[in-house]
Amino acid sequence: MTPFGEAMRELRRRKGVTQRALAQAIGVTPAYLSALEHGRRGRPTFELLQRIAGYFNIIWDEAEDLFRLADASDPRVVVDTAGLPPEYTLFANELSKRIRTLAPDVVEDLTKLLKRSQ
Repeated sequence: MTPFGEAMRELRRRKGVTQRALAQAIGVTPAYLSALEHGRRGRPTFELLQRIAGYFNIIWDEAEDLFRLADASDPRVVVDTAGLPPEYTLFANELSKRIRTLAPDVVEDLTKLLKRSQ
């Protein structure tokens, strides 16, 4: 599941809306919405995000958060290390091989480290 998928599921739960009802209201199939929530589809389009925000009548900060999560939820990430030192390419490749086996606390620590270095 992606951060966006998790947020969508929570939003639907809070509002008492089924996947089927939401899918019909925003003009997608229930299968597509399920795949989007489970991270088997890429980022939703801006137009679809607007329909979702409109359906749930969310504005400003909450809508911005949803859009930000959608941007950070592409399940197939590409890391371009062209032109960087070799150790960057080694790191990116090692991470791609091991990401599924990293413990949650390691992911949390790496995330904190990356945010600190911004």
